[in-house]
Amino acid sequence: MSKKSRWLIGIPIYLVVILNTCSISLVHEDNMTVEQHIHTLIETGEFTVAAETIQKYLKQADRANPNYEKLLFELQRMERIRKDFGATQAEVLNYISEYFPEVSTVDLLRWEAARSLEVRVIDGQKRYFDRAARNLFRIDPVMKQLWDKAHPDDPITAGSGAKLDLDIHNTSVIQAASQSQNQYVEPRRLRIKQSVEVKANAVPPGELIKCWIPYPRELRGRQEQIDLIESQPDQHILAPPNTLQRTIYLEKISKLDETTLFSVEYELTTHGVYQAIDPDKVTAVTSSPALETYLQEEAPHIVFTPELVELSRDIVGDEQNLYRKAQLLFAWIDEHIPWASAREYSSIRCIPEYALKNGHGDCGIQTLLFMTLCRMNGIPTRWQSGWELQPPHDSMHDWGMIYFEPYGWVPMDITYGLRKSDDPQLKWFYLSGMDSYRIIFNDAYGKAFTPAKTHFRSETVDNQRGEVEWSGGNLYFDQWRWNFDWEILEESK
Repeated sequence: MSKKSRWLIGIPIYLVVILNTCSISLVHEDNMTVEQHIHTLIETGEFTVAAETIQKYLKQADRANPNYEKLLFELQRMERIRKDFGATQAEVLNYISEYFPEVSTVDLLRWEAARSLEVRVIDGQKRYFDRAARNLFRIDPVMKQLWDKAHPDDPITAGSGAKLDLDIHNTSVIQAASQSQNQYVEPRRLRIKQSVEVKANAVPPGELIKCWIPYPRELRGRQEQIDLIESQPDQHILAPPNTLQRTIYLEKISKLDETTLFSVEYELTTHGVYQAIDPDKVTAVTSSPALETYLQEEAPHIVFTPELVELSRDIVGDEQNLYRKAQLLFAWIDEHIPWASAREYSSIRCIPEYALKNGHGDCGIQTLLFMTLCRMNGIPTRWQSGWELQPPHDSMHDWGMIYFEPYGWVPMDITYGLRKSDDPQLKWFYLSGMDSYRIIFNDAYGKAFTPAKTHFRSETVDNQRGEVEWSGGNLYFDQWRWNFDWEILEESK
């Protein structure tokens, strides 16, 4: 427990509640707002005190007050953190010892201090992130060598152990784009079936269960000819094509002791993308309302904090060319922020800050860090995500789009990073290109669904698995299962 948290518990907390017809504010004696005070309690692991403080506030607060919903979600955030941090020290030691038999508690403390082993103290009890032990072999260079030696045929990419030779495929994309003078090449016709199965008795019998399953966006050239085959149940609401986080909405009545299945099946055509970039032709972005949005902060996860501003200066230095700035930022993240399995995003207050503090992150964490740094430097970026196919494997995945004048918007994927190639086009492929094996559900993060969801989302940033709720509240991920099946119907046309 930190000195600060002991101070908070060791003396009375004087809360001043100011009521009027418009608002309620809660101020701690050292002039922290109630939100700041609760954030401090949560960050220092005093979950029980934080929950008690929130409950006292909620009893006095007007539900119409903006702080009401924010603090109500803090209760959810703490519960989700508890779920993610369920591993014991014994379990962590047992996993690591398989590859490093001499491991000791002293080693754990060393790795914890280096943030290679993710741990939290919650109400005085040390708890490890459920995938912390596995992540150690992705983050710590020495332990990564041990893992690679034990698994020579299991490269660590985006977490799915890809077998597809991306460099061969991406070379074909580059060549086809060059020969055709068309960005969009190497089409793949895919059939997708995605389902959500709510566990038996997760909802009382006779209650209406509402389900949102991700559905692809029609994007000219990139992702086209989307044909809905069937849904279960048949009746559904398909969000408009321009919905930034697109879904198909389904409803069913729950039955006693039975699971509740929702599913959707469709076909679509995806394309690889490549745009050759000549850095000397890249100019400053022409100001326009459409682009201005993608140069600004976008709280809570794209925020120009002092720490990130300083990092940006250190990486970019005196470079003025926007493409070369993007290269410097891309290469820095590729080298310094290794991919590792991540906590649920809804438990993280500001994702790029988390990446900088911990020195690792999964695809979405890496992407939001890159987007933030680019926007700071006058380079428009936006979120994109969905599913990646790496035949015969697949995985949820996040990437983005980046804008270079005069070329326009091009794809980028910081997680796939710099390719190990002497060919500069292939090496930097994922700074202006994309393979053919992506299904795009989202073109922004944290946007509203159609129809709107009533209760808090399980995933507040992305939408790849789906969302479920009933009149009694949201159904979190541990109350239902998801499945994603796919088939390649045509390799090319």
